[in-house]
Amino acid sequence: MIELLISGIISCISAFFIVFFVTPPLINFLEKNNFTVKDVNKKENVMVARPGGISIILGILISEFILYAFLQLNEILAIIITTFGAFLIGYVDDRKIMGGWFKPVTLAIASLPIIFLGAYDSNLTFPLFGDVQIPLLYIGLIIVMIPITGNTINSIDVLNGVASGFMIIASLTLSICLFILQNYEIAIVSLPLVFVSLAFYKFHKIPSKIFPGDSGALTFGAMYGVIAIVGGVEIIAAIALLPAVINSFLFLSSVKQVVEHRQIKGKPVEHTSDFKLKSTNDKTAPITLVRLILAGGPLSEKQIVFAIFKLTIFSGILAIITAFMMGVSI
Repeated sequence: MIELLISGIISCISAFFIVFFVTPPLINFLEKNNFTVKDVNKKENVMVARPGGISIILGILISEFILYAFLQLNEILAIIITTFGAFLIGYVDDRKIMGGWFKPVTLAIASLPIIFLGAYDSNLTFPLFGDVQIPLLYIGLIIVMIPITGNTINSIDVLNGVASGFMIIASLTLSICLFILQNYEIAIVSLPLVFVSLAFYKFHKIPSKIFPGDSGALTFGAMYGVIAIVGGVEIIAAIALLPAVINSFLFLSSVKQVVEHRQIKGKPVEHTSDFKLKSTNDKTAPITLVRLILAGGPLSEKQIVFAIFKLTIFSGILAIITAFMMGVSI
């Protein structure tokens, strides 16, 4: 237990400070080389560095390798390989707009190390009802889950600070739930995601100095998904991720196809004269969580961001309650 505690402290400190100190020079490098995009929600012509996935993956890899040096768990290797694969997939998409098929298919391939390393339990645990044995179906669930969590976080990354702030809340919730269920090793292994997200939020919050890009968002989502699988808390993870899941569901149900956000012509929101955001009347525009939040009237970017965070905190509370219920059934 002492070794677990020491490894956890070292990895969390490493995760936070690597991202905290690497991100500023990364911003300078990206700006000097014109790797910037316009912040469309600012009245002025603000250009923001992108992608920040480079510092995010660096913090994750180093912190998880530290944990592996201490714990020697296949689950950690699965997290490292699949998460790095998701980063590479996102980085390709950052540099070149790929078709809608690209990320789901390649993220499914990136999930295979989880299966090959045997870093999963084929039982799916439900609150109160206990375990359901689905050995063959569970392999399919793994292949589907990583694309879902990766693209879910990517789809909600539409405003300053949302993706990183969302991940602080969701990943902390997941870690708390793993502690509640006494899965202490995976709980410790999951904590670097919290601290990486926290450090990156410092630069991503309003007004953003850097955007995570697809490489950062897919890294966040894929790591979250792997932790849920290796920790056996898939149901809890889905509940904690509920606002982002709803956003993805609304988007897909309205466009009725898997397509890149950047390829959608109709915009779900538009700006008022004072540059607040309001829901559009464009019938071709997809329905999103932000558009639903704006149904009551125009809001500032900061107000929308905090509305999403409130929904995430509520979902996190539901996930923690679910963890206690699962603890009772166990």
